[in-house]
Amino acid sequence: MTDSTASTTEFPDSLGRLAADPETYAATLRERAGDPAVAESLSCVFAALSNPLRLRLLWTLRDGECCVCELQTALEAPQSTVASHLRCLTDAGLITTRNEGKWSYYSVANPAIFDLIDRAVELDESTEATE
Repeated sequence: MTDSTASTTEFPDSLGRLAADPETYAATLRERAGDPAVAESLSCVFAALSNPLRLRLLWTLRDGECCVCELQTALEAPQSTVASHLRCLTDAGLITTRNEGKWSYYSVANPAIFDLIDRAVELDESTEATE
């Protein structure tokens, strides 16, 4: 087998040059690469967080639930834009909806998401300080 034709369940021949026991080394590398299902799930969360408006929606919801009109006001955005981003955050499991009559109220599903966001802000600030 050549490097360019290696299947995902095997390993490239060149791996033998890097390790005395390429099969064990390959298993170690696969373990380090993590669970594909977890990576897929996390990529959905990070994709949802990758938009500035969605981050601002979450920050608005940090202190409690809001209806769409409150979110529209906070973000100075049209209802259709807010609804589209709310759907993305809901699909990622980051927010929940509570209906009361004709009103829908949104809240953060798990406040631990702010630990991640706060760490990202710290990382961004420390990166800017070193530039």
